[in-house]
Amino acid sequence: MTESRSSCGASAQREQQETIPRHRFREQVETIGIGRRRGSSFPIRDAGLQFPIARPPTSKYHAIKFQSSSYWIRMYERFVERRAEEALSDTPVVLIVGPRRAGKTTLVRKMGEAGRTYITLDDQTVLDAAQSDPAGFIRGLDQAIIDEIQRAPDLLLAIKRAVDEDYRPGRFLLTGSANVLTLPRVADSLAGRMETIRMLPLAQAEITGRTPAFLERLFDGTLKADKQATLGDDLVQLVLGGGFPEAIRRETERRRQDWARSYLTSVLTRDLRDIADIEKLTELPKFVRLVAEHSGQLVNYSQFGASIDVSHKTAQRYIALLEQVFLVATLQPWFTNALKRIAKTPKLHFLDSGLLATTRGLSFERVKADRGTFGALLESFVFSEVLKLMAASDLRLTPYHFRDQQMHEVDIVLERDDGMIVGIEVKASATVKSSDFAGLRTLAEACKERFAYGVVLYDSADFVPFGDRLAAAPLSSLWGTAQ
Repeated sequence: MTESRSSCGASAQREQQETIPRHRFREQVETIGIGRRRGSSFPIRDAGLQFPIARPPTSKYHAIKFQSSSYWIRMYERFVERRAEEALSDTPVVLIVGPRRAGKTTLVRKMGEAGRTYITLDDQTVLDAAQSDPAGFIRGLDQAIIDEIQRAPDLLLAIKRAVDEDYRPGRFLLTGSANVLTLPRVADSLAGRMETIRMLPLAQAEITGRTPAFLERLFDGTLKADKQATLGDDLVQLVLGGGFPEAIRRETERRRQDWARSYLTSVLTRDLRDIADIEKLTELPKFVRLVAEHSGQLVNYSQFGASIDVSHKTAQRYIALLEQVFLVATLQPWFTNALKRIAKTPKLHFLDSGLLATTRGLSFERVKADRGTFGALLESFVFSEVLKLMAASDLRLTPYHFRDQQMHEVDIVLERDDGMIVGIEVKASATVKSSDFAGLRTLAEACKERFAYGVVLYDSADFVPFGDRLAAAPLSSLWGTAQ
């Protein structure tokens, strides 16, 4: 990225400029990240001023002038934007759900603030008004963006009534940091009237600005080597950083971990309290630490519950709540009648590898000293990347995991809507052996002609075939297969 200080000088003054209020500048900086030459960052400053934004050299950057200094803001192109725009063109209500601070607010304001009233339920006064009279709050709104809808779920019932009276597409663009469709009295209220789109933190392809093609090439069997593969220590650093914009813009590991700890505290003490009454709320951090230790493993609710002296059923409820706020996800098992002895227990993953590393107390030096700690981090990282790529793809896919009684397993199984299957195994090593394909071969035998391809992703730049429809490929194929 090239810095041009003259762009905010006399020549830039001749260009058309947009002035944004201080609070919006702060929001964009915190959500997107801000940097100087070579991507170095600087602390957010609250000067109480208006900040002129000159026309950027490309759509991905914005120039910022702070008194005598110039800066660029990186505007990441988000995969879900195209889907959201399409949904707004023919659907009355569009809901973008995902973890807090993933960039949802920035996206919806970029998409539609010019023609819509913007409302945030993070404002306590606004929230009180919405909760006291949901119908009156919605009445009179023609087109609106409502941020953090999970804080006042009764608004969805009022929106249903408004949409029934006026079914024009694109009336309401909503965001939620909890999956409101799992809340009582909400699940069926907007059936057929609302499209829900999941938005996770940044994918590596979004960060690097590449067009993802991994899933399409995997089903086509056309994966290849990556000459610019991310390897070794660079791969470890990338996984430890995760995908939250505010985390990855921080220059040091300590600052990223400080942000992650603050984020986790906010989720456990505020977001969960917004959606449920939780006994032993103060014990949740301990519960989450145990869950983190088992990321990438089969779910054991009894073991989780025992850690804070609650029942199997209560532990199951807590995991469901952590899923609602997008901290973790459970991956259901794939099975078929062709294989009788298959494990049918779901697997659990943290949805952000940076949060997972912080929760487990894993630093770069610790991972380097004990590479065995990297495997679970890497598997959860790949799982999250695959979910993000699914949001960018026109393929209709359902993710699973596979394990039989002989411990043959496949970390991720993707089933296309036509029944075709691919398998993804994740290895933290730089070498792959034939035995690493045991699970994929078992899966291929069970699927027969439905098996499209199986790949072992590993820490190398080389693509190595391992027989019919099987290969080892670079981990960075996830984001490096198309420019």
